[in-house]
Amino acid sequence: MKSLLKVISLYKNEEALLRQVLKNNRGAQRQLYELYAPKMLSVCRYYIKDLQHAEEVMLNGFFKVFQNVKKFKKEGSFEGWIRKIMVREAISYLRGQKKIEFVTENVVLENEYENNIDSTIEVAQIQHCIDALPDGYKVIFVMYAIEGYKHSEISKILHISEGTSKSQLFKARKLLQKKVNELNMTGYAAK
Repeated sequence: MKSLLKVISLYKNEEALLRQVLKNNRGAQRQLYELYAPKMLSVCRYYIKDLQHAEEVMLNGFFKVFQNVKKFKKEGSFEGWIRKIMVREAISYLRGQKKIEFVTENVVLENEYENNIDSTIEVAQIQHCIDALPDGYKVIFVMYAIEGYKHSEISKILHISEGTSKSQLFKARKLLQKKVNELNMTGYAAK
């Protein structure tokens, strides 16, 4: 016998889900959280070594997402909008912990930094190398190389000059390359 009830998949698309979130529908908020939490935890983890602190930052970020969802102007993806909140929340956390320090020195930057890393290092080892960077280097490296921010955007977000951003990125890349080369020489790379 056929079922009389028709099963409707709720929130088939993001727009419908957002409409429900705007109405403070707790189920929709939970679904939105479950949809984006894994990716956003990864974003927070890029910046913050300790997973528990990264989770705390992510939760604070989602609190801001739900507080400000009315401000989303549909200019770009919703995921990108959430991601920006998470990045700013992670940076705010690091500032509060006094972990970001930018050394402004006159550094002669090469025109283009060559990535001549030839390695079989695993992702976890690369993440470990990134985590070992000084926080100022790490934040700029992640923002530029992973998140895709431009130096002009980084300078505005972090309240530093573009030159400082470029200098920190240059130093971060140089230090990362040194760490990767050391791993390759010691034989810790995956084979």
